[in-house]
Amino acid sequence: MTINQQPRAASDQAMWEAVLGLHTFVERQLAHTLQRRYGVGLSEYRALEVLTQAEKGECRMQELADQIGLGQSSVTRLVGRLDSAGYAYKDSCADDKRGVFAVITEEGRKRYQEARATYADVLSSALNTASADDQLARAVQALRSAA
Repeated sequence: MTINQQPRAASDQAMWEAVLGLHTFVERQLAHTLQRRYGVGLSEYRALEVLTQAEKGECRMQELADQIGLGQSSVTRLVGRLDSAGYAYKDSCADDKRGVFAVITEEGRKRYQEARATYADVLSSALNTASADDQLARAVQALRSAA
């Protein structure tokens, strides 16, 4: 690393740490509120969001895992929890018997719609709170100016 790269690397690391801190702070706020008010975890909420937006309300399990950032076994357990709650179920692919889909139910759509506004409100509130923190304010400002 050259001398000119050292300040940039330190600056990049400081910004990355701020982004991670912001992420942790916001995720905790979202997870706590969604669980308390709607009985769903943050991953479950995000899965319902993906399924709501998917064509026919269904998505291959691997695609769902990729979209919400989970591994295959984690998304299988997540869909199992959604199934137990009546929000989604697993279905076999008619064309490829090895393929498994997660399919949202009407109850799942309803739960997602109920939670959606709260998610947006808590997200904005958490970002506003974080913007008052000296260590997180730059990350919030960067995110909001990029949007």
